[in-house]
Amino acid sequence: MPKIVQCELCPNGCVLDNGQHSRCRARMNKDGILYSLVYGKPCAVNIDPIEKKPFSHFLPGTTAFSIATAGCVLSCKFCQNWQISQARPEDTDTYDLPPDEVVRKAIFYECRSISYTYTEPTVFYEYMYDTSVIAKKYGVKNTMHSCGYINEKPLRKLSKYMNAANIDLKGFTEDFYNRICNGSLKPVLNSLIVLKHENVWLEITNLVIPTLNDDMKIIKEMCRWISKNLGSDVPLHFSRFIPHYKLNNLPPTPVETLTEARKTAMEVGLRFVYIGNIRHEGESTYCPKCKKMLIERIGYFIKQNNIVNGKCKFCSTSIAGVWS
Repeated sequence: MPKIVQCELCPNGCVLDNGQHSRCRARMNKDGILYSLVYGKPCAVNIDPIEKKPFSHFLPGTTAFSIATAGCVLSCKFCQNWQISQARPEDTDTYDLPPDEVVRKAIFYECRSISYTYTEPTVFYEYMYDTSVIAKKYGVKNTMHSCGYINEKPLRKLSKYMNAANIDLKGFTEDFYNRICNGSLKPVLNSLIVLKHENVWLEITNLVIPTLNDDMKIIKEMCRWISKNLGSDVPLHFSRFIPHYKLNNLPPTPVETLTEARKTAMEVGLRFVYIGNIRHEGESTYCPKCKKMLIERIGYFIKQNNIVNGKCKFCSTSIAGVWS
């Protein structure tokens, strides 16, 4: 009898015959045992500003030791890192970097955190989890930038060691997720609720793509859902789309669209709304009460920071986030 296994990590639920690879290309059934093909073998290793993830309310001005392996649980037509996210592990150049060595290097380079990023960290779940456990022992924070397409049980287990997560909420309709990402919206919304429930610091990124997810009525619905289910203090990043991968036929997102999206989100009641991938006043953090600039950003560079002990320096309003 063939030894069939089912992967229970993400909603794809791949059922694999012996020798078969998962949809994410990072897992394989070997004689009835499911193996990770990317454990300890990142294809991307960098030291980044935490602002690049992007995080605006988590240890601003610090650096993150960033790693990724090949593979992804989705197949978004606009992927910025498709060369590695849509690649097989054997087709990428990799480093030999076990979990303890990741933590050692993070400490050596004085990075306050390790970031699991670039592709989809769910595909290297075991590697990420083991690294996170060691990092926590040494006082190094753990962050991830994820599409949130992960089952609840492994996410809750990981959340015990994850300090912050930026989740890509790519759109707000099942049609968008099905046609453009080959996935589903519902599991992502559930992941956002789980992370909030587990007290992981949460930020959200929405890449605004002309003609595909830039309908202001739907953006308004999304912002209302965030406010109702996650709270008004969750930072939301509207990111500018640049033609890429399979969507080279579309134009870059107009600045006016991003500005309108930010205005819409703030009218709904979200207190911290950002604009990324372009120079804009929406890069900076403002006090929701006195409206003064708290953190001035130019790209990933912080020009000034007026948050003191988690509060606005000018009016003492508490600002949600992880500041120290």
